[in-house]
Amino acid sequence: MKLILTHEVSNLGQPGDIVEVKDGYGRNFLLPRNFAIRWTKGAAKQVESIKAARDARAVHDLETARSIKGNLESGAIKVPAQAGEGGRLFGAVTVTDIADALAGAGAQVDKRRIEVGNPIKSLGEHTVSVRVHPEVVATVKLNVVAAK
Repeated sequence: MKLILTHEVSNLGQPGDIVEVKDGYGRNFLLPRNFAIRWTKGAAKQVESIKAARDARAVHDLETARSIKGNLESGAIKVPAQAGEGGRLFGAVTVTDIADALAGAGAQVDKRRIEVGNPIKSLGEHTVSVRVHPEVVATVKLNVVAAK
């Protein structure tokens, strides 16, 4: 199945990339989640607009990316979350929560660039990765605290 990616998919590609995937993966995962659209001649014309939007959001300069990485790794970011007895969270900390906490700390990061290994479901110290640039990955320390 030939598809055009509309969102970034790990180990597959960036928005605007034309990819060839197995029918089941495309039909059952990519298309229902709006990560991709079917490739047609008309849809192929949208590739340029998707790539232009991606370039507008991207950090182009490697030095700028490294300075952003330094800012992100400078200290622990406090993320408030609703918690019950014993430090267990009601739900999990989402990438949107993390992006909001980073924005509050002065670093605007697109939530699609944040990679959380295992779901964060407890209070305390956790680490996540932020892909600032294709060559620069920042490891951010989060301090999940109980919200009041």
